[in-house]
Amino acid sequence: MLNCKDTAGQIVSEIVTVLKQADQREAEMLVRELIAAEKVFIFAVGRVFLSLQCLGKRLGHMGIDCQVVGAVNEKPIGSKDLLLIASGSGESKLPAEIARIAKSKGAKLGLITSAKTSTIKSISDFAVHLPCPTKTDANAGFSSIQPMSALFDQCLHVFGDAVALMIQDARGLKKEELWRYHANLE
Repeated sequence: MLNCKDTAGQIVSEIVTVLKQADQREAEMLVRELIAAEKVFIFAVGRVFLSLQCLGKRLGHMGIDCQVVGAVNEKPIGSKDLLLIASGSGESKLPAEIARIAKSKGAKLGLITSAKTSTIKSISDFAVHLPCPTKTDANAGFSSIQPMSALFDQCLHVFGDAVALMIQDARGLKKEELWRYHANLE
């Protein structure tokens, strides 16, 4: 049986390896686009969507109007808005279709992905590449000890927190100020 501490250490090491390879210019472009958008819409599928929603929640704490595609209170997307999709492979059918619809409405399209080329990347205005294994290439970036695309959703979560700190810094927000955007019915 695997040792939990050792295995967790290997997982953390994999996350660090991937995130050290993330392109700073791509991260900065993402931050600029998130700040510039009137509304930010987020979409993904599966565990990746859970990680992306963590970033969406944090964007709200930064005062950014973040909409979750498919939510009952979702607003319409327009030409001053940004759709941010996360897809390791960039080939997931539903995100690809949502991306096409957003582009037809004049919105900007950003992608966080592991794939160097993909259907969604080909229509994106910009992309952030996190070199991890994907469902279409199990050895992309490097060979992970983890199953399927687990490493991508873990990296997305941590990368999202790094992006949030970059936004906080760019906007000159103090940690104490963020509480005004935090849920208060809990």
